[in-house]
Amino acid sequence: MEIVEIIPASRKLQAEDARKLLETATKLVVAKGKKVDVFSVTASADDVIVEAMLGPTGNLRAPAMRVGNVILVGFHEDAFSEALG
Repeated sequence: MEIVEIIPASRKLQAEDARKLLETATKLVVAKGKKVDVFSVTASADDVIVEAMLGPTGNLRAPAMRVGNVILVGFHEDAFSEALG
């Protein structure tokens, strides 16, 4: 795996940034604690998908990464292993 871009935590990504991430994605995996939601991403990401990516402050949840056409948001070890494996 090649890391293309690292964005520091001090740079807050919000809803518009989340929509840009989804432009090239076909699948979104969002982890919030033990709960994992998987979304199929269509040409225009609806508000439900974008809201799932954001935390209570309105910023993109961390960590967030793109692996091919899959976007991973939040941390869940099994979900990461499946996507990266």
